[in-house]
Amino acid sequence: MAKTLKVPHTLVLLLGMMLIALISTWVIPQGFFDTATTESGRQVVLPGTYHIAQESVQLTPWDLLKAIPRAFAAAQDVIFFVMIVGGVLAIARATGTVDALIGRLLEKHGDKPQKLIFMVVFCFAIASSAIGTAGEYIPFVLILVALCKAMKLDAMTAVGMIIAGYGIGYGVSAFNPFTVLIAQQIAEVPVYSGIWLRFAIFVPFVLIGFHHVWSYTKKVQLDPNASMMKDVPCPLAGQTQPSYPQLNGRHQAVLATFIITLVCAVWGIATQGWYLYELGGLFIAWGIIISILGKLSADEAANRFIEGVSDLVTTAVLIGVARGIALILEDGQILHTIVNGLSTPLSYVAAEISAVGMLLIQTLLNMFIPSGSGQAYVTMPLMVPVGDLVGVPRQVAVLAYQFGDGFSNMIVPTNAVLMGILGMAGVPYTHWFRFCLPLMAKLMFAAATVLVLAVMFGYGLDVQPQLVS
Repeated sequence: MAKTLKVPHTLVLLLGMMLIALISTWVIPQGFFDTATTESGRQVVLPGTYHIAQESVQLTPWDLLKAIPRAFAAAQDVIFFVMIVGGVLAIARATGTVDALIGRLLEKHGDKPQKLIFMVVFCFAIASSAIGTAGEYIPFVLILVALCKAMKLDAMTAVGMIIAGYGIGYGVSAFNPFTVLIAQQIAEVPVYSGIWLRFAIFVPFVLIGFHHVWSYTKKVQLDPNASMMKDVPCPLAGQTQPSYPQLNGRHQAVLATFIITLVCAVWGIATQGWYLYELGGLFIAWGIIISILGKLSADEAANRFIEGVSDLVTTAVLIGVARGIALILEDGQILHTIVNGLSTPLSYVAAEISAVGMLLIQTLLNMFIPSGSGQAYVTMPLMVPVGDLVGVPRQVAVLAYQFGDGFSNMIVPTNAVLMGILGMAGVPYTHWFRFCLPLMAKLMFAAATVLVLAVMFGYGLDVQPQLVS
């Protein structure tokens, strides 16, 4: 009898990828592009300046081991934010508000999961498209897992709703300040120009994400054995309640403060440049407020917070190790070599093919440069002159960057937010990969079609800078 293939633990897979990255630094030539500093203080690469490093670096297995704690330090903002959110959400559960909310949602949508799935995917996509939200979705993970469990669905459905909305929102963003604005500035096209196309494709791409999640959900409803999570324990095991409390005034007050907290987060991100440190402080403040509203003693609130944090230790470890992969590539001086090797062939093909090639390159590079803005500063200065050479409008190059960065956020294991969401929901990365890969294929095909048509119909030529020979 053939042995059943045993899928390694996600941590084993990530450590394996770090080892592959280390070996790559021994065989791939080390080199750099020259860089320049923009008015905002960001470093951008200069096209045509790639050169072999004068002094090569020989990383050793000892460097790989040291990279792991360094990666934890580099990802500390995400790690601590995830832990804080987990702790505060545990306090919210202790007030009974989460269970009451789930009960209320079940009353309204218990027999219409397709409506709930569309609402979540659509709303999260809008938020990511507008202001680039990502880690801010972490507070919703356990709530949606609990809701899906009550509807006899699995954690994969909950994660699918969140990440499909997050990735598609980034990919077809109308005016995400962390991606669209930066990429258009580097490409020297008017900020937020070409927005009509991004608005036009938003709903069709959201529908692709919704259909994928809903198709899986229907299979699980018809046959629970079709669930990809049947061999994985639910993170909320042992917390099942036969009935849910009524949503009373105290619960409504807690929910009101949660909405106020989210509004403050949106305001801070949009106007004050807030990120995870400020958001972490904001959620701590919310935790204190709901402890008072929920009439929890100081000791009870503290114990609940610690319990919530301890539940996310595994998630924190995965986030830290995921950051180590890019760290090894940077230390080994091969990141720019990979970018140069991928971008050079584009100058030898037709414009339509080159646009699709840009999409594929941006998708691959998101594995090594998981920061959206960081990827823009590294790749856009290279893609713009290549596009000028082969006839790809700069606006199309920006769109290819958006698609590649946004959609691959849903599947690359170096994305700390993705690993945090999966860890909190108890979904192994290998299971998620099998769920997400078909969705990625659908989105990439749709994106490639849009890019080819955009080149054919001259999208962005009205704002194309006139080049001086």
